[in-house]
Amino acid sequence: KAVGQIAVYARVSPENKLQIVRAWKALGAVVAMTGDGVNDAPALKEASIGVAMGKGGTEVARQASAMILADARFATIVSAMEEGRAIHGNVRRTIQYLLSGNLAEILIMLGAALAGWPVPLAPIHLLWINLVTDGLPSLALAAEPVPDDVLTSSARPSPQSFLDRAFYSEIFFVGVVTTALALAVYGYSLKYEDEVTARTHIFSFLVFAELFRSFACRSETKTYFQLKPSSNLYHLVAVAIPVAFQLLLHHSTVFQAVFKVRPISWAECLTFIGLTLIPVTLVELRKLLWTRN
Repeated sequence: KAVGQIAVYARVSPENKLQIVRAWKALGAVVAMTGDGVNDAPALKEASIGVAMGKGGTEVARQASAMILADARFATIVSAMEEGRAIHGNVRRTIQYLLSGNLAEILIMLGAALAGWPVPLAPIHLLWINLVTDGLPSLALAAEPVPDDVLTSSARPSPQSFLDRAFYSEIFFVGVVTTALALAVYGYSLKYEDEVTARTHIFSFLVFAELFRSFACRSETKTYFQLKPSSNLYHLVAVAIPVAFQLLLHHSTVFQAVFKVRPISWAECLTFIGLTLIPVTLVELRKLLWTRN
């Protein structure tokens, strides 16, 4: 009860430091402890993260710590926290992006089989989808710059809940919505077109859907337009290149023979783009509703 009301301690013993750290941890706090002497080692070890001074600090303190300040400046801790939280968020969102796409692919194959339809995607289609959507866009998401509010935002999972309910909810929501739209496109094409055309349509739809979905993965709380689009130009390039390759694939006789697809008209292409914007739009609307509530 006392630690929450005390801001400064003086003349504390090594045992007192250990008691203070344990008291804060008992209250559910994430505790950082800084120190440079031998008597700081027990508290450095007990803290959630021990921070030792790299200049003038003892070897015992450095060995007991999780972080060492090479320049011995406390301001460096703030920079490390910003970078650490940014990496945490980037990894989390990148995994979300990859798993939601993979879930959609599994559900599409399963849904088509249950409906008694022909196999919607050939192995080379799945390989291409994972190559163009799991490659450059995921690397660009992992390189997302540090947000301005990374230290003040309360919408941050605790270290013990990296994969929480919101994480799985996002994967399931996007996977199911993408699957429903993809199977609708495939079923419609099978009814009014031939099998090759239907497979071409669902193939292109899934590629565009996963690429455009990456725009919503730049942040879990802010929409794409609330961010600065120019703050991560790598992402724009990482999406533009696969889109260009996908369009080239449908209009190159060599790729048409390899992938067993047919050319798609610009009208069909614009239709697919419109449909593929539905999942990412729903995700962005969820963010707005969550922010308001």
